[in-house]
Amino acid sequence: MQRYALVCGVIGAIAAVAVGFRDTQQFLRSYLFAFIYWLVIPLGCMGVLMLHHLTGGRWGLPIRRILEAASRTIGLMAILFIPVLFGLTKLYMWADPSVVAGDAVLMDKRWWLNPTGFVVRYFIYFALWLLIAGLLNKWSREQDATGNPELADRMSALSAPGVVVWAFVVTGAAVDWVMSLEPHWYSTIYGLLFVVIGALAGFAFTLYMLSVLSEYPPVKDSVERKHYNDLGNILLAFVMLWAYLSFSQLLIIWAGNLKEEIPWYQQRAFGGWQPVGVALVVFHFFVPWLLLLQRGVKRKLRTLSIVCLWIVTLTIVDVYWIIAPSWDKTAPHVRLTDIFAFLGIGGLWLAFFAWQLKRLPLLPLHDPRFEGVLLHEHGD
Repeated sequence: MQRYALVCGVIGAIAAVAVGFRDTQQFLRSYLFAFIYWLVIPLGCMGVLMLHHLTGGRWGLPIRRILEAASRTIGLMAILFIPVLFGLTKLYMWADPSVVAGDAVLMDKRWWLNPTGFVVRYFIYFALWLLIAGLLNKWSREQDATGNPELADRMSALSAPGVVVWAFVVTGAAVDWVMSLEPHWYSTIYGLLFVVIGALAGFAFTLYMLSVLSEYPPVKDSVERKHYNDLGNILLAFVMLWAYLSFSQLLIIWAGNLKEEIPWYQQRAFGGWQPVGVALVVFHFFVPWLLLLQRGVKRKLRTLSIVCLWIVTLTIVDVYWIIAPSWDKTAPHVRLTDIFAFLGIGGLWLAFFAWQLKRLPLLPLHDPRFEGVLLHEHGD
């Protein structure tokens, strides 16, 4: 996986740059879309990791190493964001002083939407993510080495404020990097929606990776079918939460019918973008929701992994539907740079993730909660 992903990433990145020379602005737009998608997965994994430490649930133990490995890729994503910093004026209208000077709305928002503040917040966001992920992974390694039972309490204590800080930082990043593409529009639920998109995509990716690892020891000998049922129920909860927040945002904005808010949905709910929105409702919510209601689907990891791969794939459409209409107003236009940038960033991220996953044992060695997994009752 690491080898093939790295090759794909290098080829995709080179192709994206080569094609992007002809249209720098389009390259940056494609790059931003690909970056946001591949960022929400490790961010979601980090949030689920803290949720596991908070609850102490046995459901998190077979997937903890996957979550930790994904959280350790945040540093790579911090580096991959640098091209966006150099392309601010081509991506965001508020970064162009001549545009801001002739726009009263942008003038009122320039205390927040300005290049200096954008760069400073970029450092703050990634510093906080790296701090939380770094401490949780450091203590996890120490737990493997020493078996100190106090480290589990320490990770739980950090996760309580950590998950709150994580949610606020994801909200700020979503506002800065995505919502400000259309700076005249705003939504107070927007950041929370990205929190749930990340949790859903990250958790689905994690379960798919678990299905791969479950064919080999030690995971094969330590995880029972009831664990899969528990994990499937959590995935179902994330699917329903995504649908609830997405519909809530639509309902509130559509009912308010304010001229500064409604255009965002008019672009996405009518014209060429309408089929994409309908597809998300049907295939990103109803299909996985109906499947995950079935106990038999959740108890068979192979079937559950197909649902997870489906969700991870549809999240690509979801992120594209949110971002791309900011510049393709009338209909979707998938370009070569979109594909190459997606493959480039995705290949590099997957290769780095695989490398991180190999650095620690696939199961926690001395977590005091791990004994409960082995006693977990068997079921068909």
